[in-house]
Amino acid sequence: MAAPGAIPHTSLAHLPTPLEPLKRLSAALGGPRIWVKRDDATGLAMGGNKVRKLEYLMADAAAQGADVVITTGATQSNHCRQTAAAAARLGVECELLVEHRFPDWPEAYNEGGNLQLDRLLGATVIDLELGAGRTQAMEGRAAELRAEGRTPYVIPLGGSSVIGAMGYRTAAVELLRQADDMGVELREVVHATASGGTQAGLIAGLAIRRSDVPVLGISAGAPTSYLAPVVRELAEGVIARIGIDREIGVDTVVVDDDYVGEEYGIPTAEMHEAVTMCARLEGLLLDPVYSGKAMAGLIGHIRAGRYVADDNVVFVHTGGTPALFAYR
Repeated sequence: MAAPGAIPHTSLAHLPTPLEPLKRLSAALGGPRIWVKRDDATGLAMGGNKVRKLEYLMADAAAQGADVVITTGATQSNHCRQTAAAAARLGVECELLVEHRFPDWPEAYNEGGNLQLDRLLGATVIDLELGAGRTQAMEGRAAELRAEGRTPYVIPLGGSSVIGAMGYRTAAVELLRQADDMGVELREVVHATASGGTQAGLIAGLAIRRSDVPVLGISAGAPTSYLAPVVRELAEGVIARIGIDREIGVDTVVVDDDYVGEEYGIPTAEMHEAVTMCARLEGLLLDPVYSGKAMAGLIGHIRAGRYVADDNVVFVHTGGTPALFAYR
């Protein structure tokens, strides 16, 4: 039984995930030294960053006696797939409210990839029209289930709550330990940011360890003006939940929305280049929605001179491989 005030946690991921050098990509770009934190290798149903969040979210659901979890995402949501897998592992029912943003796209997108895996994993998929209001829809469904005598637990979009962000608070500590063991001084951590929980957890974890390594979030959809305050609020919430005295500096939350392209989920030429380079130089598969655009951002910043050749930059690979099969 957890001690009073402890944060519930259950083990779902293969941890620690590897920290590996991308030597050929680094050489092709003329530096810096690029490292990849392989959170695509967390192990649960093809892995991804959400597994770390779900270790805390599913434990909290269990502590509240939940018999069904509800969450939401777009058609090719990695979060929905990983939530369905976590629910299957733990013997809890799972309902996914899936917003179909591009219903006119090919069948591979609207039936395959992550969505095919959602159903294979036993989740109930409830279709939402674009703009239906996902949070309100989840709360409405939860109310229906309560009226039936059920105990639902609502997981927010991307698992991005203070509880979910705890997963990347511990990931930050894990990363610092690995870098220290390898004698690597980190210049920056770069990753895809969308709902804010991963970036918030990393920032909070680094602050807790009094590390001055900066975090650069490359937005996969939301503008900086919206996302940066969300990240800050979540990071401050994590620190408050831990109960220690730390502050998030004014310039700590950095979100770059220059690589979103037309909108969330729509490919860009820069993303295509980044995915192709990593595949052909490193045998590393990125996804077209998140990690591909984040790597495009990292490559863009390297070419713009953000780093010097001897810098060590960590790219957090947040997973998403199944989405490759949904895109041409």
